[in-house]
Amino acid sequence: MYGKRRAISSATSETGTVNVIVWKALRERQRRELVHARLLAVQGTWQRSADAGGESGGEVRHLIATRLRDLTPLLGNLMTGSRDFH
Repeated sequence: MYGKRRAISSATSETGTVNVIVWKALRERQRRELVHARLLAVQGTWQRSADAGGESGGEVRHLIATRLRDLTPLLGNLMTGSRDFH
């Protein structure tokens, strides 16, 4: 989702959900990595806060991005196409 000041994406694993927040300045500076990477590393500041009644077990987790790295070359010849689960 893109807003005027930030982009937010969620990543979910067996340990829960993390909101990755990319502020406008970083989004503009590293647009190519953000848009074109098939495998993206995000470096940043980790934030946790209590969430009353949330499904994450009472905790909201955010990663405020400070640097993006395109790790697509590490995928080699691995097919990364979209899968249709319907």
